Amino acid sequence: MAGSSTATWRNWAGTESATPREIMTPRSAGEVQAAVRRAGETGLTVRMTGSAHSFTGAAVCDGLLLRPSGLRRIRSVDAGAGLVTVEAGCPLRLLNAELARQGLALANMGDIQVQTVAGAIQTGTHGTGRDLGGMAAQVAGLELVLADGSLVTCSADERPDLFAAARIGLGALGVLTAVTFRVVPAFLLTAVEEPMRWSEVVGRLDELTSANEHFEFYWFPHTDGCLTKRNNRSAGPARPLPRWRYQLDDEFLSNTLFGAVCAAGHRAPGLIPRVNRMASRALSARTYTDTSYKVFTSPRRVRFKEQEYAVPRAALADVLTGLRSLIEARDWRISFPIEVRVTPADDLWLSTAYGRDSAYLALHVYHRSAHEAYFADTEALLVAAGGRPHWGKMHARDAGDLAAAYPMFGKFTALRDELDPDRRFANPYLTRVLGP
Repeated sequence: MAGSSTATWRNWAGTESATPREIMTPRSAGEVQAAVRRAGETGLTVRMTGSAHSFTGAAVCDGLLLRPSGLRRIRSVDAGAGLVTVEAGCPLRLLNAELARQGLALANMGDIQVQTVAGAIQTGTHGTGRDLGGMAAQVAGLELVLADGSLVTCSADERPDLFAAARIGLGALGVLTAVTFRVVPAFLLTAVEEPMRWSEVVGRLDELTSANEHFEFYWFPHTDGCLTKRNNRSAGPARPLPRWRYQLDDEFLSNTLFGAVCAAGHRAPGLIPRVNRMASRALSARTYTDTSYKVFTSPRRVRFKEQEYAVPRAALADVLTGLRSLIEARDWRISFPIEVRVTPADDLWLSTAYGRDSAYLALHVYHRSAHEAYFADTEALLVAAGGRPHWGKMHARDAGDLAAAYPMFGKFTALRDELDPDRRFANPYLTRVLGP
């Protein structure tokens, strides 16, 4: 194990920080076991951080913080069985590149690939999909270190309750050391990105979500403008964006220029509605076909704070209408578009999609701007619609009302009591959302 040290840890958005008593970089599952056992002997809590892309305090640790950079290996690839086992600290971008090299791919992804595989599944990272769920729904097996230092594995056949709980486990049940994903043969996606008016998108929600394998859209507050994205499998040939178009759209317009606009809006909020109207009118359509992960993901360099909720899919149109009315009534100035995605129901105990087809509404503010009133009032609306908060995004919920939102919450906390009675893996965030 790399030598221990102390330093201040901060997340990407700047919303959370901590100064652990000790920081270590384990390089094997055995070294994680040794670290957990030693923490138990000295009375320290233990957390494994990911890439710091969670907006909550999920990774905050004042005891022993384990860094993931020593656990990056891809252990095995079995193309015939459609399985790949990768160490918990491997970034998704490295996994995607290796899978592509071997003619394989993850079936669905979120919209960035900088997270570690463990961090992505533990907080419930998802993309959008008519038939395919989030990252954790593609997991076939886990290896993790429990609070007593034992190394265990779980799957649908081996310790199935642990498997159902630990795929989205928030690090509360153990430290993940390896993840086995189900993978598919590599495939191409054709992306059709097209501006639409608000009334058309809301009026065609059922059609757009049912007719496309992956559908999402962005609504620009203070306008009637939306940008829709439809991604569907393609037989090819690949026709990726020309390099100049990618640099113009995805790097300059979506990052460099958008960052400058957000900074200007932070200094002069009155400009935001006018700028959003100009941006929505300037949206243009584009179509391209490329390797799946290159279509699923895009660069996100403008720092922001985010709140995201999953509501029942059937309630989406009403929730969107209520959200728009709320923004108009409060006269807020919101520069970031609101992102809307969908996933099917799954059976992961703490999944936001547990037992129901779900729609996700992601709300962002520039990282230097105040978020409190916007997030608080929209959260109240989303909670009233039966919303469940994304575990890695900012929210104010606690165990008292989350127990009613998640049908398997009681089974999860009972398993936590069994596996970690001394709360070796606790931190303030987990105490709030899961209880002491």
